Amino acid sequence: MKNKVMKPARSVGIIGYGAYIPRYRLPATEISRIWMGGMPVEPILEKSVAGMDEDVVTMSIEAARNALARAGVNPQEIRAVWVGSESHPYAVKPTSTIVAEALGITPFTQAADLEFACKAGSEAMVAAMALVGSGMGNYALAVGMDTAQGKPGDALEYTAAAGGGAFIIGPAEESLAVIEGVTSYVTDTPDFWRREHQKYPEHGGRFTGQPAYFKHIINSVTTLLDELEKEPADYEYVIFHQPNTKFPHRAAKQLGFSKTQLEKGLLSPRIGNVYAGSSLIGLTAVLDGAEPGDRILLGSFGSGAGSDALSLLVTEKITTRRGKALSTEEYINRRTEIDYAQYVRMRRKITLK
Repeated sequence: MKNKVMKPARSVGIIGYGAYIPRYRLPATEISRIWMGGMPVEPILEKSVAGMDEDVVTMSIEAARNALARAGVNPQEIRAVWVGSESHPYAVKPTSTIVAEALGITPFTQAADLEFACKAGSEAMVAAMALVGSGMGNYALAVGMDTAQGKPGDALEYTAAAGGGAFIIGPAEESLAVIEGVTSYVTDTPDFWRREHQKYPEHGGRFTGQPAYFKHIINSVTTLLDELEKEPADYEYVIFHQPNTKFPHRAAKQLGFSKTQLEKGLLSPRIGNVYAGSSLIGLTAVLDGAEPGDRILLGSFGSGAGSDALSLLVTEKITTRRGKALSTEEYINRRTEIDYAQYVRMRRKITLK
């Protein structure tokens, strides 16, 4: 029987991290005012919205610059740039090459765009672990970023937000958080999809929670804990994908984690679901406050469906690295409120041809 927990040949970890959240915020009350007659049914307080001049490329560059500032490495030493998203601005033209060029990483680097719904960001992290862990390069950049879509009036419109996180993976001895192992659990589950030329995604309703979200996260996390011989009590923080405010709490309770372990990285009530960046941006918030010796567990989820579970151990390098860039909390607090009319203009939901 194959080992379910994956570990690279040489130990690796996060040497730099960064978040980016657009400043614009659409209150959930604005959405319900337009579509539900003002009924108080908002699952979140507000959501972040990308500006007219922002997309996955520009936001990935900003987050990656923060990661580079914390890592303190020469961009030319980064041997791979992988950007996970479900809202890449081009159907044919990679986001990753634009990001690599803007950061001074080109030309001798691997570059690719990844897609796996909301798991695309953690997928990029696992790929970066493999490249660095194999010795093909010392550093790799993994990004999870989205300007998530939601059909007007649909439940997704309340939560589909913009933002994400970037991580530079490198050797364990340089890391501010060592990755102890990862488990990936995937099946073909039709809970969420968008066909080519279809503007907005569809969701399978009753499949979204079970067997999609809960089955995959619980199996990936349980397997990781069993094979690493860890218990929920061994972790200071736990981060799950945040499609709404209820699912992460329910998953934590089923797995034996407390509300206290979950709350630090649970940002969805304040910024919405940033899709491919959801669990990753939660990790940036946790790293902003973690102390040496703390253990962090991350459980991502991507519709379609799959989950990556990662166990991380924070090192003493965290104390000197995190102050070199804006914190996630600073991005959250830097906000400009907009109304629904400004929102549909920014997201180009009104077309004149």
